[in-house]
Amino acid sequence: MVLHFSKDIKTPDPVPQEGIQRAVAIMSEGRMYRYNHSDNQSDVSLCEREFAKYVGLKYAVGVNSCGSAIFLALKCVGVQSNDVVLCNGFSFTAVPSAVEHCGARPVFVDCTDHYVIDPTDLERKAKMHNARYLCLTYMRGKVPDMCAVMDVCRRLKITLVEDAAHALGVRWNGTLMGNFGKAACFSSQSYKLLNSGEGGFLATNDDVIAAKAICYAGCYEKLYEKHIVAPPKAVFERIKRETPNYSLRMSNLAASVLLPQIATIEQRIQTYNRRYYRLQAQLESGSAYVRVPRQYPAVSIVGDSIQFNLVGECVTPAATQAFLSACAKRGVPVSIFGDKDNARNIRNWRYCDLSDLNVPSTEEMIPKACDVRLPLQFDDGDFDVMGAVILEAMNETLPPCGPNSCVRAPYAHTNGHAYAHTNEHTTYTTNGHTNGHLPANVQVEAL
Repeated sequence: MVLHFSKDIKTPDPVPQEGIQRAVAIMSEGRMYRYNHSDNQSDVSLCEREFAKYVGLKYAVGVNSCGSAIFLALKCVGVQSNDVVLCNGFSFTAVPSAVEHCGARPVFVDCTDHYVIDPTDLERKAKMHNARYLCLTYMRGKVPDMCAVMDVCRRLKITLVEDAAHALGVRWNGTLMGNFGKAACFSSQSYKLLNSGEGGFLATNDDVIAAKAICYAGCYEKLYEKHIVAPPKAVFERIKRETPNYSLRMSNLAASVLLPQIATIEQRIQTYNRRYYRLQAQLESGSAYVRVPRQYPAVSIVGDSIQFNLVGECVTPAATQAFLSACAKRGVPVSIFGDKDNARNIRNWRYCDLSDLNVPSTEEMIPKACDVRLPLQFDDGDFDVMGAVILEAMNETLPPCGPNSCVRAPYAHTNGHAYAHTNEHTTYTTNGHTNGHLPANVQVEAL
């Protein structure tokens, strides 16, 4: 039989009922514009206060996307036209796009097969280009050696902006990501830990950066008085006439659905991580072709998605595509970062000058780097089935091919539940179980 998973793994986290009710109330009132209040108690202002409190920073500015937050952060720290901004070679297209938006030039730093920036190449590229800015991406929540990165930044006087779009709740030695640079940028796009469809935050402890971000985002005249977490009035009066208004504000509608989600971040992280480590163990014990990137011991993760590298001499481009097709056919779409259409593939960023691109480790890694979402609202047993599907697809498409190849993985299994392979196509649907095991009442529907 062929395993088949029937749930949509692209399903985002739902908005809590409290957020839905508040959003409906805002639409009924018509007060969706953040400054359409006589005081500072708009939903955006309240959301900024709660978000700043969670990340442990003095200020947070709500904007319409994390890409906008990165653009504003770069402007706020002083990036000007033709400046060099160092960026991860493995990232998302929004990051170099924000650099281009500033009129600056992204220079790409190599990343390791654990998806993090290489501090040695960071120092080399910084010296080569006399770079003074780094936009550091924690791709899929993966954190580099922050001691080494910060050492390079201090010695070479590099201003750090953190792209923490994927790293809300992630910690290094107990400190939340976002607390290492001059400014940090976060996302509330639907596939992130906070879901407002589109949205983001710029967070900082710096008075001038916060005031500039508020003005850049769309505050004018004396509307800064309607912010709860805001620098002193004198800072605004000093900079507001020299600061363009880019109209990138967050709306009250977005903030209303975010507010109740902030309060449950830590609770949801615990659920994500328990499932992540279970699935990681299942995949790695089930196939020698799988290598899950490891984080440093200092990192506390947020496992809202899982990545793994395909290893072994049998993993050719054709075999990789066959594996992806087999997964998709079984209802578990697996993405490959090096795909010709993937927005995380550096070769797809042709709006940048790639003529002197030198990121060999990144380019070797991404064609075999796989990505799978782990939706929160699924049941524990769903992830066992997803793991079984992935392993079965590997067995079908990645056979042993020589004395130095990986050992063929055993047949797919999940926590002691073995699955025989026949030609019958079978669909498994789980029914509300939460103990992490496939229950006795799994429904089997022959197609």
